[in-house]
Amino acid sequence: MLREQVLDQTLNLLEQRGLATLSLENVAELVDVPLNELRRFWPDAEALLYDSLRYHGEQIEIWRRQLMLDETLTPPQKLLARYKVLDEQVRQQRYPGCLFIAACTFFPESGAPIHQLAENQKRASYDYTLSLLQEMGSDDAEMVAQQMELILEGCLSKLLVKRQLIDVEVARRLAEDVLNVARCREHGALS
Repeated sequence: MLREQVLDQTLNLLEQRGLATLSLENVAELVDVPLNELRRFWPDAEALLYDSLRYHGEQIEIWRRQLMLDETLTPPQKLLARYKVLDEQVRQQRYPGCLFIAACTFFPESGAPIHQLAENQKRASYDYTLSLLQEMGSDDAEMVAQQMELILEGCLSKLLVKRQLIDVEVARRLAEDVLNVARCREHGALS
């Protein structure tokens, strides 16, 4: 059994069916591994969920780093690339960004380790956005980054409930508008 395969399959299960369906028995059946073998690594579903979300966060961080190093894209394209990926995932009935939100709802105690993972993910997303806005020379980059992150979180929250592709497009266009207004402000067009 490869750990990454189990975590990938668990993420797939979570993205398609939600947290309420997560059990070690379901995952054991999905990956065709005896339940007792899974329990050696993950004693319960909460441990598997935590490890899966941590792994998911690592995957997102790798994607961000690769995007940051891609010299063929401009900073605005890098900022909006998340919506392209989100669109592709939703078309496959996968809702990856919603997992952190759903997990925090499922485990509401703010001191739960899952909340720390979610907070780290939010911080990394904000830092990514802020660094690209600063690279663009955006006026009040911190405020624009907060606006961009609020749009993304709103989109992910709505996807958690509605699961409609149109919400990704609306969020992308709104983020694009915020970037355009920031550019206009930066060049004095709004003063």
